[in-house]
Amino acid sequence: MTTSTDGAAPTRQSKVSGSLTRFRASAYVTGVGLLALCATMIIEYGFGNATPAQVYSPIHGVLYMIYLVLTIDLAIKARWSIKSTVLVLLAGCVPFVSFVVERRVTHRVQAGRDVF
Repeated sequence: MTTSTDGAAPTRQSKVSGSLTRFRASAYVTGVGLLALCATMIIEYGFGNATPAQVYSPIHGVLYMIYLVLTIDLAIKARWSIKSTVLVLLAGCVPFVSFVVERRVTHRVQAGRDVF
């Protein structure tokens, strides 16, 4: 009987790799989306035109929910602490912070370490 490594269980790093790629894309989209939401708020409150905010706000909400799901998926596979998970989830709420946290998460996950 021959043994094959084709059926071997995937390593933790290979499980995390796909999740990390999806997280990175969603963090970038969420960051850009949050900046766009800020622009619509300026248009609404600065210029009295609520239409862009009415159209874009629900879109941003869906993008953020996708970010939440993909972040939790990565957190489970990378075995983050609750604190790290919550902080990364909140990073998607502050303009520009999601870009900074995405870089930190990428470096830490690739090194096999917790985020915070």
